[in-house]
Amino acid sequence: MLADAQFHEQLLVFDRDLSATTRAAGCGQCGGALHSAPFGRKPRGGPAGLGQDYARRFSFCCSMDGCRKRTTPPSLRFLGRKVYLATVVTLISAMLLGTTPARLARLSTVPGIDRRTLARWRVWWRSTFADGWFQPIAAAAFMPPLDIAGLPVSLLDRFAGGIEQKLTALLRFLGPLTGGASAMRAF
Repeated sequence: MLADAQFHEQLLVFDRDLSATTRAAGCGQCGGALHSAPFGRKPRGGPAGLGQDYARRFSFCCSMDGCRKRTTPPSLRFLGRKVYLATVVTLISAMLLGTTPARLARLSTVPGIDRRTLARWRVWWRSTFADGWFQPIAAAAFMPPLDIAGLPVSLLDRFAGGIEQKLTALLRFLGPLTGGASAMRAF
């Protein structure tokens, strides 16, 4: 899936839909119209052949003088400020569950991801995700409670379908973590 350009292009379509919904809602501060203000990203870990549009993060700026607040919609491609794509962070982190030092060495050399980066992702799933402001939302969404030690696998397993459907549903669920304050309005 990490090398499936068609799957990643579908994530771009989903992001365009989320972007259109955010723009139609207007500025959360003053209600003004939102103007397009995308910015470039240099996402790592994606398959070859993704277009230039894939590296653009949708964002908007309020049109009202005196407000001009930036609104960034949720994304299925980007996980906050992480430079690796959300699919890479999620799937590689899932593969890390129950790793041995030898397996960790193989995982870090195959996609070219440093061991320290893999360790930071593991910390993110167990601290920022599990203990941050999003934790009550995640806890309320699932019964029985999520196995924190098994993240993100325990989260992927809560969604139905094949791995593509599970991953897409998980990325939608993580939407509030991916955008600015406007992300909460879209969910």
